[in-house]
Amino acid sequence: MITAPALTISPEKVCYVIMKAREFEVQDVATDSDDDADETSWSALDARRDDPTYRELKAFIRSLNQDEQVDLVALTWLGRGDGSLDDWDDLRAEAARAHNKRTADYLLSKPMLPDHLEDALDQFGCSCDDYDLGHF
Repeated sequence: MITAPALTISPEKVCYVIMKAREFEVQDVATDSDDDADETSWSALDARRDDPTYRELKAFIRSLNQDEQVDLVALTWLGRGDGSLDDWDDLRAEAARAHNKRTADYLLSKPMLPDHLEDALDQFGCSCDDYDLGHF
């Protein structure tokens, strides 16, 4: 059996990001269904900036240390199929090289973020069903 690499970020924190991103997705879908949405000049990102769930998630990601943010980006890439668990060190090295102060904006611009993170955690043998996220 192959041992999964160690994560700097706890799976519990990743699950919190997944949970909040899913909450935001639901709100975003409701906003997109509005007939007036086509007539506005706001981009989807502009509309999101005022959303409390978006702001909360962005603040949470920003509060993570650099290593945790790098893991979160690498997990996103792993989950979207940019590599396998065997490529973890390379994915993480690339995420570290690309790291900047816009990590939260980058991640929150990814429409499939919760799915990608969930898929990546699954590859690490983790499930969000194992965690109580009520204390965040």
